[in-house]
Amino acid sequence: MNIQTKFHGEQEINKDDIIHFPSGIPGFLDEKEFYIFPLDGTDLFVLQSVKTTKVAFIVTDPFALFPQYGFDLPDETIEKLEIQTEKDVVTFAILTLREPFKETTANLQAPLVINQTKKLGKQVILNQTPYQTKHKIMTPQEQGER
Repeated sequence: MNIQTKFHGEQEINKDDIIHFPSGIPGFLDEKEFYIFPLDGTDLFVLQSVKTTKVAFIVTDPFALFPQYGFDLPDETIEKLEIQTEKDVVTFAILTLREPFKETTANLQAPLVINQTKKLGKQVILNQTPYQTKHKIMTPQEQGER
């Protein structure tokens, strides 16, 4: 099937690779089907709504940016996403892109958790956590190096 995307124009996608968010994403509760496109030459991806062209999020692996990042999934989320093993799970953080890029932030308080086997996803809001919705993705040292 073909869809119109925000960043890649018209794209052919495999229906079997559509990720279903049964509860939607906070702020986008009617958006329940998404597809992940890589952004060539980067470690970033686009989580593109299948239904609405303008709804697309730039996401990345939070563990690559923040090696100490970690959280426990509530049992309810594990059940809802039908997670059997850790290998089923892939996690993304939504980025807020800024100019200059060194000001870009990652939402670590509300990661996207996806069961890549069952193609089910949920944005999990972490409570009682040190994580925030706007963690700078580059340290001051990295900003000076780039």
